[in-house]
Amino acid sequence: MTPPAQHDSFAPLQNTSFLRACMRQATDHTPVWLMRQAGRYLPEYRATRARAGSFMGLATNTDYATEVTLQPLERYPLDAAILFSDILTVPDAMGLGLSFAIGEGPRFARSVRDEAAVNALAVPDMDKLRYVFDAVTSIRHALNGRVPLIGFSGSPWTLACYMVEGAGSDDYRQVKTMMYARPDLMHRILAINADAVANYLNAQIEAGAQAVMIFDSWGGVLADANFQQFSLAYTARVLKQLKREHAGVVIPRIVFTKGGGLWLDEMGQLDCEVLGLDWTVNLARARAAVGGMPGGPGKALQGNIDPNVLFAGPQQIEAEVERTLRSFGTPHQAPADDPDRVGPTHIFNLGHGISQHTPPESVATLVDAVHAGSRRLRKT
Repeated sequence: MTPPAQHDSFAPLQNTSFLRACMRQATDHTPVWLMRQAGRYLPEYRATRARAGSFMGLATNTDYATEVTLQPLERYPLDAAILFSDILTVPDAMGLGLSFAIGEGPRFARSVRDEAAVNALAVPDMDKLRYVFDAVTSIRHALNGRVPLIGFSGSPWTLACYMVEGAGSDDYRQVKTMMYARPDLMHRILAINADAVANYLNAQIEAGAQAVMIFDSWGGVLADANFQQFSLAYTARVLKQLKREHAGVVIPRIVFTKGGGLWLDEMGQLDCEVLGLDWTVNLARARAAVGGMPGGPGKALQGNIDPNVLFAGPQQIEAEVERTLRSFGTPHQAPADDPDRVGPTHIFNLGHGISQHTPPESVATLVDAVHAGSRRLRKT
C-alpha cells in the first residue's frame, strides 16, 4: 500500500476532553460519545443513505461518509466523532463479497467453512480499503479541530464469526463447530484477521484517526477458556502491532467486548488505554478492579448505560445518567500543580450501539445530562 500523505494542515484540537480521559488525565466534565452515533435513528442519515442508494454506496463514498459522520455533531455537543464505516470492511477486502439489504444485516456472498476457503485467505492489500482512509482524512479536515476522530475495526474473533457464518447468527453453530472440530483452521483465520486488523488500524492512524477502537462484539458468546484462546489472545496480537503514537501524538487504543465483564481482570492486562463495558458490568467494581489508583497504572473505562434507556422519558433518562455517573464515582481530579497526573477516568457511552428506533430528542437529553451531571459530581 502506498502510505497516505502526511497532513500537517489538520486544525488544532479545540475539545481535548475525550483524549485526556482516554489517557486517564483530569477533565472538567465526563466526555460522551455514542456507539453508532451516526446512524439510522437520525432522519438526516436516512436521507443521505437514500441518496447514496445503499449502505456500501454510502460507506465507500468519501463525501457521504464525511457528511454522515458529522451529522450527530451538528445536533449534539458530543466530545468525539467516530468514523462512519462498518466492521466488516476487512473481510470484504479479502474478497468475500459484503452486501447489506434494507431491513437485514450484513451478508457475505462467500463464507469460509472449509480448509480450501481458509487456505485462500490472506491479509488484504490495504489499497482495497483506500476509501476508508480517504474518509478519515476528509473527516479530520471537516471537523476542523472541533472534536477528535475515532477509527475502528472489528476484532479478529468477531470478524471470523461473520466470515464463517456468512452473516449474523443466533447460535454461532458454524463458527463454533469449526472452533471445536478444527481449531487449527480457526487459529489460521484468526491470525490472518489479527494481522489484517493491525494493518487496517495503523493505516487509519496514518490517515488521521486520533484514537482507535476494537469492537469484539461477539467475544461474549464464547465459553470460558475459549474466550481467552480464540478472542483475547488475538485482540492482544492486534494491540502488539498498533502504533503507539503518530506525528508525535499518543494514539489511545480502546477495546470493547460485549459480554466481556466475566473476564475483566484478564482484559485489564491488555496493552491498551481504555476498556469499553456493556451494561451488565458494575462501574464501581470495574473501577476497583482495573481503573487504577491516582498516579499509577490502570485503564480508563468507557460505557455503559443500557441503550434502551433512550426509549424512556426525559426524567428517566436523566435519572439513569445520574445513576451511571455515580456508579463510577467522582473521576480523577489532578492537582493544580500537576495537571497531567493520571488517575481513574470515565468516558460516558452506551453499553452497545444505539438502536435505529431511538428518538433523536432522547439523545439530546442524555448528552446534556452527562455534561451537567458530571460537572456537578466534580463539585461534590
